[in-house]
Amino acid sequence: MGIDAGQDRNQRRTVKTACIMSAPATSSFRALLSRSATAPGQAPVGRSNALVLAVAQGLFTAAVSIDLTLTGLTGYQLAPDKSLATLPFALITVAGAVATLFASLLMQRIGRRWSFVLGASTCAVGGLVSVWAVFHDAFWMFCLGTAAVGVFQAFAQYYRLAAADSVDTDHKARVISMVLAGGVIAAVLGPALAVWSKNLFPALFAGSYLMVFVLGLLSALLIGVGYRDAEAPGASTDTAPRPARNLWTVFRQPISLAALANNVIGGVVMMFVMTAAPLAAVGCQHSIDDGANIIQWHLVGMYGPSFFAGRLIKRFGMPAVLFSGMALSAACGVIAMASTTLVAFYLALLCLGVGWNFMFVGGTTLLASSHLPSERARVQGVAELIRYGFTAVATLAAGPVLERFGWAELNAVIFPMLAIAAAMTAVWVRANRAAVPQEAA
Repeated sequence: MGIDAGQDRNQRRTVKTACIMSAPATSSFRALLSRSATAPGQAPVGRSNALVLAVAQGLFTAAVSIDLTLTGLTGYQLAPDKSLATLPFALITVAGAVATLFASLLMQRIGRRWSFVLGASTCAVGGLVSVWAVFHDAFWMFCLGTAAVGVFQAFAQYYRLAAADSVDTDHKARVISMVLAGGVIAAVLGPALAVWSKNLFPALFAGSYLMVFVLGLLSALLIGVGYRDAEAPGASTDTAPRPARNLWTVFRQPISLAALANNVIGGVVMMFVMTAAPLAAVGCQHSIDDGANIIQWHLVGMYGPSFFAGRLIKRFGMPAVLFSGMALSAACGVIAMASTTLVAFYLALLCLGVGWNFMFVGGTTLLASSHLPSERARVQGVAELIRYGFTAVATLAAGPVLERFGWAELNAVIFPMLAIAAAMTAVWVRANRAAVPQEAA
């Protein structure tokens, strides 16, 4: 479990550089790519992969948003017992959680390129299965189709980490932001595409699930043609790579704890409030369309800041951006508890989306810098499994908590969770500051 002095110095360098990782963000992917083209230490393959994965992220977000928009309604339409109506929806999250660790280990074995192609192809097959199920009123086959989309989600969650692992430390935050920015347009167009295509065939919603097939197929083709497995510059030149440490050693590092705090708690808070928000809005006498619009702008808040999050990290530092994300998430709770007007719902969910983005980009950057290449598959797989598991519980708990206690009380729950995230991040900041003088010495 121990590491020698040279390893310890290298580990401190990782912690030291993690607080300043960033790069300028711009208003378009082209500008992001052109600015990074001259950045020292960032290989052309890494830049190309980031752009491909940004587009793939958009295709993934569009496909999943169709399922998230329509699966509840379709499940109710097909279920032999209406109490099972939400089962297909739940299987998206359950299948994703089950497949997360498997996906990471498979990527270690056959590479990320073909693993991502397999994940996207599974989505395409799931879309076709869903189309067939809708035409034939086959509820259980529909469950199989939505579970396939959940498997795709498990693979797609590694897009941001794949981009980070193909560039050097100083550029990880930039490419993570770039990949997440791919979901901005898709977050808005996905639900619109679902509505537009739902009446393409006599069987209601069959056309929408055909769009899921098309988006999955396009994603598989894009990654198969445009993505290449690559390590960060200099990673392949190590003559004596360090052996993998056990998971306990990796995850007890302050940088790992901060990564988990921001990824897991940020995701739990976001999913807990977001899942309940449309129901709460309707319960407060707002329309169903108002509830949909609230979520649509929340999605913009989730992905929109990716265009400039890297620049903020460079200008103000990683800790400032992480704590700002927590403050914005807390502001969501304050606003929601203070008012139930439509404006308050919009403002609260917008703050929640931006807060999640800051915590997620920062937490992912820390996670990508917390482990050795030999530890990648296990560390990233377990970290994603933890995040998936907790967010799944938050999703399932949101409805009952809202029904029993109410909207204001539900939002009050997020403050202790954010306090834990702040404390764990503060431990990393303190350890990082202590490591800098030792490194200089």
